[in-house]
Amino acid sequence: MKDDWTVMPTSEADIDAVRERCRRLVRRRAAVSAGVAAVPIPGVDVLSDFRLFTQLIDEVNREFGLSPAQIERMQPKLKLVAYEAVIGLGGMLVGKVVTRELVAGILKRSAGKIAAKQAGKLVPIAGQIASATIGFFAFRQIGYQHVDACAKVARQVIATVDVR
Repeated sequence: MKDDWTVMPTSEADIDAVRERCRRLVRRRAAVSAGVAAVPIPGVDVLSDFRLFTQLIDEVNREFGLSPAQIERMQPKLKLVAYEAVIGLGGMLVGKVVTRELVAGILKRSAGKIAAKQAGKLVPIAGQIASATIGFFAFRQIGYQHVDACAKVARQVIATVDVR
């Protein structure tokens, strides 16, 4: 895990490498989420997903050089470009301190999948498998969206450096 002194990727190749690393991280966390979702106790997986997702967002932001502390250390012009890119992309978790409210908002958007996951726990074996499958794909999709948003912000920032 990188610390907050890590800088943003400086080339397209660097961004692509960080993107792939982060996508692997997302898949690993989604697999853990699926494993917890297979446990036949309703609610345990939601708490686990909340913790896993919060950590994932922080790590992905840091990998791209987009944690709040890293953005604060950017040159003023680059900081402005980074914030404008975040706003333009609607990446509400890029460059933010991840709070319960932000994660809860993301998870609420996936409420249907979460409800299906919980309902599946009431049906033995097949329900647990379905719950784990739904959990894996929902977690992976949300994680991939965040990784792609971070990659877009990083690309816009390095494009500004190259042009100006």
